[in-house]
Amino acid sequence: MQPVDDHGAGAADRGTILVVSLLLLAGLLALYSASAPFSVRHYGSSLHLLGRQLIAAVAGLAVAFLLSRLDYRLLRHVDVLLLGGAFGLAALTLLPLRGVSDGRWLHLGPLDLQPTELLKVALLVYVACTIERKGRAIRDFVPGILPFVLVLAVVSTVTLQQPDLGMVLLLCGMVGGMLFLGGARIAHLAVLLAGGAPLALLAVVAAPYRLTRLMAFLSPGSFTTSSGYQTLQSLVAIGSGGFVGRGLGASRAKLFYLPQAHSDFVFSVAAEELGLVGSCALLALFAALAWRAVCIAREAPDALGRLLALGIGLVLLLQALTNVGVAVGLLPVTGLTLPFFSHGGSSLVVTLAMVGLLLAVSRRSRGWA
Repeated sequence: MQPVDDHGAGAADRGTILVVSLLLLAGLLALYSASAPFSVRHYGSSLHLLGRQLIAAVAGLAVAFLLSRLDYRLLRHVDVLLLGGAFGLAALTLLPLRGVSDGRWLHLGPLDLQPTELLKVALLVYVACTIERKGRAIRDFVPGILPFVLVLAVVSTVTLQQPDLGMVLLLCGMVGGMLFLGGARIAHLAVLLAGGAPLALLAVVAAPYRLTRLMAFLSPGSFTTSSGYQTLQSLVAIGSGGFVGRGLGASRAKLFYLPQAHSDFVFSVAAEELGLVGSCALLALFAALAWRAVCIAREAPDALGRLLALGIGLVLLLQALTNVGVAVGLLPVTGLTLPFFSHGGSSLVVTLAMVGLLLAVSRRSRGWA
């Protein structure tokens, strides 16, 4: 059993803290290596992007600490408000506000905010709270499943205007997975999947650049100098890492052969430097984090805690696997970041905020198996 403090909460799960610490440290090292040439060329210092990431890491750790002390049951009273606020910020990016919005980001003085990251965690909280409120009604389509479909449709419409189809697909996977874990009927979810697949294809066909990405994924050799270039360079980087890698800092792909080496394709640089052994170790850390989420969910005292823990583990694992899948050529380019590794303050802060919520659930668990 965990030690209990004066407020009836136990200690945070040490296994989660250890895994997250290792992921964060590895992510900062990988980012520095991948971003150093870009930082020197554009900012005159190899530490520029690392410095920004460190600031985001400190802010994210502060948010995680505060959320870990939160009684997560209070989220039942503010989940709709959180979702509405995050949706409003995302909608603001679509308005012609000079110097403030540019379609995907909000520029608030020195702060650059990507509202879809906030929307991700707000939707997760809303879905978990709403499933708990519905109880067994979740097994009926109209009162149980349909409201989630409508909310997801509204959120996806705004997110597609960013444009960010990768985030839309991640949100759909997250909501679908949480509905399954919350007790929804498989037949209902299958109907939604069958109806959503043509819509996803329509979204791809409606945007020429998305269609080109899909064609490049299906036949990268035919797009070696255009849409398939990133994937091919990523595969070259990963393949050249061999079994043990070139060594930390010795990547060649980051020398402007591989575009977005410090963001979307940071895993490719890490794989080149650390090899198959290091790549498997990184994937093992993500698997370990998902496993800790399952353990926390299993010991959660109520349905809300269980759904929050499972949802957080699910979305972080899905995002990591999607990013890695793109890097190794198993998926089309989506633009999704690799949690803890890719450059991006909003992504890192939100990732650590979700870790804080996971620790908040663990502090009220009944014990560990």
